[in-house]
Amino acid sequence: MRLLIQFEKKPLLFSNPIKLFICHNPKELKNLFSQLELALASGLYVGGFLSYEAGYCWEDKLTQDKDYDFPLAYFGVYSHPLNKTLEIKERFLRHQLRDMRLNVSKERYFNDIEKIRDYIRKGDVYQITYCLKLLFTFSGNPWAFYKKLFQQQPVPYPAYLEAEGFTILSLSPELFLKKSFDYLITKPMKGTWPRRGNPFFDLFSRMRFQYDSKNRAENVMIADLLRNDLGRVGEVIRCPRLFEVTKYRTLFQMTSTVSARVKPDISLYELFGSIFPSGSVTGAPKIRAMEIIRELEREDRHIYTGCIGYITPKKDLFFNIPIRTILLKEGQAQMGIGGGIVWDSTPEGEWQEGLLKAKFITSLADSPLVPH
Repeated sequence: MRLLIQFEKKPLLFSNPIKLFICHNPKELKNLFSQLELALASGLYVGGFLSYEAGYCWEDKLTQDKDYDFPLAYFGVYSHPLNKTLEIKERFLRHQLRDMRLNVSKERYFNDIEKIRDYIRKGDVYQITYCLKLLFTFSGNPWAFYKKLFQQQPVPYPAYLEAEGFTILSLSPELFLKKSFDYLITKPMKGTWPRRGNPFFDLFSRMRFQYDSKNRAENVMIADLLRNDLGRVGEVIRCPRLFEVTKYRTLFQMTSTVSARVKPDISLYELFGSIFPSGSVTGAPKIRAMEIIRELEREDRHIYTGCIGYITPKKDLFFNIPIRTILLKEGQAQMGIGGGIVWDSTPEGEWQEGLLKAKFITSLADSPLVPH
């Protein structure tokens, strides 16, 4: 496995693992974390990912005794990372994206949004992050494609992972967890607004977005959820920043920051169990939201909305949330597209927001996206 982390413009390349730890069954996850702890204690680094479905393993109501087709956890153990990126020797590297489609029809999507609004009306949940998938056929060099996407739309938390049988291209703008000694932060992203491609209209749109009541309500709801999650393992819980707006090539997104103090040597299994997956990709309250997500989405998310990152021997760690992330397997590609659904959401509005989030990929296709 090769893993390139480029968080905050600081490349770290993990290659030639001493050992791989992989699990497909929820019963294996706790032991996997124990093995990672032993590796860290011996002065080694750990890098890899958790799939979204790994989050079921910490909740009895969600756990299923079965083997998942895609790894719940996939980590390599390394002597140390290199402060470098990957290189491409070939001069001409082309790629093709064909047969682009969604895994959900517009009609079914609209029905699911109304079901979610009904759950909200009955008081089951306040918000659900509902996802569909963009599917397409890919040919070309995955690394060259990742590099092109990153150049066209720089993001703060990108990662590239090559493993046996699959490749992950993560153009993520969202931080999951960053721990330095005893200081822990998370930055939930919730809220999206289109850009107009005109400086004047962009300035106006940014102001409207920052003070839009629906997006602010979604954002603060998830920030509060993460404050509660961090409170399970930490103290001095704070929200130093709320409603920060970041500009990307096709849209604006809203982020808040939540921080906590934790024990420097906190158990990794306990830490991830308290907060994974992030509330920004589930909804609130989290467990009921995850039950509804599994009912409505009808297929596994895999790497989408899990986490990718690394852990140092001192147990400092840095993980993203893999949104805007492409999973390639044998020429077939999938990318999750999600949105936070609240009572004020409309099916058409959420559908259009999903298409906007996928535009950085759909705009590169050799043929247009074909709804079914």
